Amino acid sequence: MQTECSADLFGFAPVEGRQVVAGFDGGRMTSEAGAMLLGATSGQLRLVERFAGCFTDHRAAELVEHTVPSLVGQRVFGIALGYEDLIDHDQLRHDPVMAVLGGKLAAKRADCAPLAGKSTLNRLELSRPEPTRYHKISYDAAAVEALFVDLFLDAHSAAPPQITLDLDATDDPLHGHQEERFFHGYYDNYCYLPLYVFCGRRLLAAKLRPANIDGSVAEVARIVARIRQRWPNVRILLRADSGFAREALMAWCENNGVDFLFGLAKNARLNAEIEAELAAAQEHSQRTGKPARRFRDFTWRTRKSWSRERRVVAKAEWTGGEANPRFVVTSLAREEHEARHLYEKLYCARGEMENRIKECQLDLYADRTSAHTMRANQLRLWFAAMAYVLISALRRIGLAHNSPAPPAAPSASSSSSLQRWCAPACAASSSPCPRPSPIRPRTAPPMPRSSPPRADTNQKTRQK
Repeated sequence: MQTECSADLFGFAPVEGRQVVAGFDGGRMTSEAGAMLLGATSGQLRLVERFAGCFTDHRAAELVEHTVPSLVGQRVFGIALGYEDLIDHDQLRHDPVMAVLGGKLAAKRADCAPLAGKSTLNRLELSRPEPTRYHKISYDAAAVEALFVDLFLDAHSAAPPQITLDLDATDDPLHGHQEERFFHGYYDNYCYLPLYVFCGRRLLAAKLRPANIDGSVAEVARIVARIRQRWPNVRILLRADSGFAREALMAWCENNGVDFLFGLAKNARLNAEIEAELAAAQEHSQRTGKPARRFRDFTWRTRKSWSRERRVVAKAEWTGGEANPRFVVTSLAREEHEARHLYEKLYCARGEMENRIKECQLDLYADRTSAHTMRANQLRLWFAAMAYVLISALRRIGLAHNSPAPPAAPSASSSSSLQRWCAPACAASSSPCPRPSPIRPRTAPPMPRSSPPRADTNQKTRQK
């Protein structure tokens, strides 16, 4: 059967007075036509424009061929299209679609391409907070970090009643003797330990850290403060594995009205608390030949490190002929979530965040941190993270009509151009993040911290 071909043309916004159309009649070709949707998404969110606003150009304006917005957009779009290496841009700088995305079809000089090559982009990645003789473009790190949170907030037309922030750290192996090089015993490697913060699929932070760091209070405090500037009444739940079950972070949550649900590394004292439940699970498993689990809800405190008693939920599981106990610690009340639901439905849902990290590191090359300095590697991580935000926004907006859930009210930032090509895409730009099952607003003030009592066993084993 002969293929039915449509000769209709697709129109896009004009650039420098010229019409941009997608057709099927040959001519100069590109393999990156889909990037036009990335450009439309960026235009709706003003993503590249706002990201470029975090940089300051100290070059002589009359001599500048490639502006900062063009450079920033070229790097973000390149990563989103799968071109993670700067050397790729020696070819991409001549690509007509990349030129359209950069808003520049021809260079001022005859000996120059419309877009920048690898050397110019390399100088951008080596930017510093303050300009130098050889690096004239500087950036504001605080503004970049705030932008990720602002993009998340802007995607909502109204404040949700509650949100869940997922925290996780992952390894980023080093490439030789780089700055802040440390060996991490858990990952058995020299690596960085970047911290990611997600709300559903929305990325709020990608912080590059050395592997010898333990703690995330400052980053969490920054994000929560910025969220509450816009949404003062939103209820916030932090969810993470046992690597974050630290006194400093839990005490900060209790003192600042933030709920938490963290994994808790097992030890002999915790295992002793659920001996009866483990025995019952073992008996049931051996009788039925299937895995069995029991749950127990109790209050507990460490001997040294914790300042107060906290609620702990234990899963006493017998599977594969052996015990598999797991524990979580939380500030959520029993009246809000009973033990099994808390563990199986609320805590275990955090595993989905690890897929988001894989998308960042495996699909968008966020682990390409091979520069010598932490500063340059952090900027590389931000470029990859912004590419993730861009693709995530395109998925959210352009594929909203494929979701089985009813679309939410459109965001105020919805634009007609992207809606025309992705209709009814914009309807879900305000879709709230996944959150725990309904819980009552906090009415009681945070409980005061008590003085630490007797000593405890340290929890060094990391529990996923």
